[in-house]
Amino acid sequence: MAKQKIRYQCTECGGVSPKWAGQCGECGAWNTLVESVAADPASPERFSGFAPAAQAQILDRIDVSENVRLSSGSAEFDRVLGGGLVRGSTVLLGGDPGIGKSTLLLQYLSAISRDLPVLYVSGEESAEQLALRARRLQLDGGRIKVMAENRLENILDAALANPADAPAVLVADSIQTLYSDAATQAPGSVSQVRECAARLVRYAKQSGCTVVLVGHVTKEGALAGPRILEHMVDSVLYFEGDSGSSFRLIRAFKNRFGAVNEIGVFAMTEHGLVDVANPSAMFVSKRGATRPGSVVLATQEGSRPLLVEVQALVDDSALSNPRRLCVGLEHNRLAMLLAVAHRHAGISLNSYDVFANVVGGVRVHETGADLALLIAILSSVKDRPAGGDLVVFGEVGLSGELRPVQRGLERIREAQKLGFKRALLPRANLPKEPPRGIELIAARKIEEALVVFDV
Repeated sequence: MAKQKIRYQCTECGGVSPKWAGQCGECGAWNTLVESVAADPASPERFSGFAPAAQAQILDRIDVSENVRLSSGSAEFDRVLGGGLVRGSTVLLGGDPGIGKSTLLLQYLSAISRDLPVLYVSGEESAEQLALRARRLQLDGGRIKVMAENRLENILDAALANPADAPAVLVADSIQTLYSDAATQAPGSVSQVRECAARLVRYAKQSGCTVVLVGHVTKEGALAGPRILEHMVDSVLYFEGDSGSSFRLIRAFKNRFGAVNEIGVFAMTEHGLVDVANPSAMFVSKRGATRPGSVVLATQEGSRPLLVEVQALVDDSALSNPRRLCVGLEHNRLAMLLAVAHRHAGISLNSYDVFANVVGGVRVHETGADLALLIAILSSVKDRPAGGDLVVFGEVGLSGELRPVQRGLERIREAQKLGFKRALLPRANLPKEPPRGIELIAARKIEEALVVFDV
């Protein structure tokens, strides 16, 4: 028997090294090289196909069907996907354990199976467990084909067995549990994940079937497996939300067929995930009496304006190094805003603990949250409420200037729709024709915003 050749592969970029090293020589990541067995490059199974080789075509002569998207029956899920799943595409859905990935996909397949054949492959649950979940969710599973299988070759054989009844959507739950005979490593290893994903992507492109891959996440919240997995697929979606809360968010981090950073909002009920038609009203409806340190932010998530509550708490610190904690916001921007407040507002917080939070488990990534966070911090310091009829948005520069953000008018209209009477915004975002019924307070610098706001 020939001796197996050992090599070391990077889990981030897929780079290969003949010996172990602390740092990957390809991408520079530390402690990412793992031991693997080199596959036989001459193995015919590794490169065997199931369709004729593709032929070169003239771009203008390619027939593009108008009905290329599949609607899931969920407006929120279709919004994240850019209008629905594209035929022949591959989608990677990741999220924490128990957050609702399998539930959402089972609901999706139940809706689309009324018109098209579907196949749900589970490498973690048995067929009986899937049936119990479908009955608990009161789903129509009369046309959903399920398969409890881990071997990729068996899955592809089942999908190709009957061309007349080939699945239009195939769900693999999860990609880390699948293995292929073309790779000798254990399921979940770098080589197995890359090999199985590559063959499923090739199957999707050649057959026109939409493939949805469920991915595990690491303790840091990133998708487990090689980084190349995210490059191979067409869309990468993340499930967000606190497992103790009933609200869930799906965010698109990559989408070749739609907008990036688009979000869909769902509520987890006893019958599964339900669309939230007006998420802004949901996030601000539970606000009680206006208290110091609470401000409503008009943020922009993809193509949708969203109102969320930003809270800040400033308290005396008993530590020599005061704590700075952010939940739902970027920690580095908090440190920057504290320096801006010291330099341009004359407020020093060097001896205070500062805590910031976005209510509802929402994560705000845009810089338009700067002004709202700063106002919330100063409101907590001075122990003065911001006012329940005020909405705030704007980016804060290091010199104290307020910079404009995109789609300011849409944010103002969203706030007006929910009954807010005032809006604090950068002067550059002031529309030429202000909407009626809402007072616009425009400022160029932090000093002007604080004087007008009377914090």
